[in-house]
Amino acid sequence: MATQGNKSGDPGSSIKNPEQYEALRDDGMSKEKAARISNSPTKKTSQKGGNHAPYEEWTYDELYDKAQEVDIDGRSDMTKSELIEALRNH
Repeated sequence: MATQGNKSGDPGSSIKNPEQYEALRDDGMSKEKAARISNSPTKKTSQKGGNHAPYEEWTYDELYDKAQEVDIDGRSDMTKSELIEALRNH
């Protein structure tokens, strides 16, 4: 069985919508998130998440707490911008 992100750059047969997957990856989305979206069973699935404010509007402490919740390594040494980038690419 093929896996996502093999060495040839082909996302593999486990991706149900490879064109959407590649477009999401080109936009900077993580492999895991792009795979989840492109494998979703409905056409109504949005690329955007929930209704929370953009990370840029969060305080450093809120971003740090979220990074801690999702177990991002090196978060204690990150700036606000780095936390935002790490959370978006998690």
